[in-house]
Amino acid sequence: MTVLRRLPSAAVDVALAVLVAAAVLLSVLLSSAVEQHALRPFDVLVVLGTCAVLVLRRRFPVPVALLALLGCAVYYPLSAADGPLLLAFAVALCTVAAEGRTAVAVLLAVVAMLLVGYGEVGSGQRHLDDTSLYLFAGWLVAAVAIGGLVRNRRAYLNEAEQRMRAVAREKEEEARSRAGEERLRIARELHDVLGHHLSLINVQAGAALHRIDADPAQARSALSSIKQASKEALQDLRATIGVLRQVDEAAPTAPAPGLARVDDLVAQARATGLAVHVQTDGEARPLPPEVDLAGYRIVQEALTNVTRHAGARTACVRISYTGHDVGVQIDDDGTGAPGREAGRGNGIRGMEERARALGGEFSAGPRESGGFQVRARLPLREVP
Repeated sequence: MTVLRRLPSAAVDVALAVLVAAAVLLSVLLSSAVEQHALRPFDVLVVLGTCAVLVLRRRFPVPVALLALLGCAVYYPLSAADGPLLLAFAVALCTVAAEGRTAVAVLLAVVAMLLVGYGEVGSGQRHLDDTSLYLFAGWLVAAVAIGGLVRNRRAYLNEAEQRMRAVAREKEEEARSRAGEERLRIARELHDVLGHHLSLINVQAGAALHRIDADPAQARSALSSIKQASKEALQDLRATIGVLRQVDEAAPTAPAPGLARVDDLVAQARATGLAVHVQTDGEARPLPPEVDLAGYRIVQEALTNVTRHAGARTACVRISYTGHDVGVQIDDDGTGAPGREAGRGNGIRGMEERARALGGEFSAGPRESGGFQVRARLPLREVP
């Protein structure tokens, strides 16, 4: 059955027509030999013509069934050799039912029974006994029933195939969605990590160039900050690339970024000349890793924006702990840069995405008293 399903339908129909014709002709030859009747060309032509129309049974099921029935109606009254040509009609009848024309198939079966009954009554001689008539009716019913089963199986297989395709499409879409989310996460992480360190390097390099002659001590301090920031940037970059490559390397020994390391961010910002104050409300506690990382990255990106764009002299980092969430707020007294709050570049968009991904809240914009404010609240509950 599997081999037949893989073959083209036309080849299957031709093979079936040849097989039915061979079976009928072999039976006719045996019947002629037993009854000692000569095989007439008429008998062979009728058998071959009736079986040949089965080649078109899928394209024209009802006309083929009618032609097969007509061939049987011509063959049996006029042929001297008895042969199972009704097999061709049964195949055509089964095809009609399999193509969904069940009512037509039943009607053709009834017509065939009426023709047989008419032939028995009209000839005045019994060619078929009661048992043969019952068998003939049973074969017709079986042909229609088998056709219905074939149609139901086709419908089931088609539905199963559609389901498999739908599942495959869903998996493909889910994979694309996960890949997109992963790319976004990696891009956000690289921006937050490298952007912060490179911004500090840029600010300190400018300060060193400006003070290299006037104040060599401050220039050396700026160069030392550049060296430390570049070292940390390289370490973070190696860690990120290691995750992307998924190589079997030793686990990093440095603690994971979290709000407990905010003092490091503050120290780096102070090295640029910015006065940064830290305020903690509530009792600090261990946080879920994703919440701790998001809070750290938001503070990091906010301080980076202050040093790059705000032109501020002071900034305040406020961390608030409650029983159900943690809040981070960064205020500065800068004048800001044009479009800082309206353009919503990658930095602000990345901070908002981190907060929204955890089901939290985020806002960023100018303060009424001057300066700029970044505020986020991150829930501690599990996100569905």
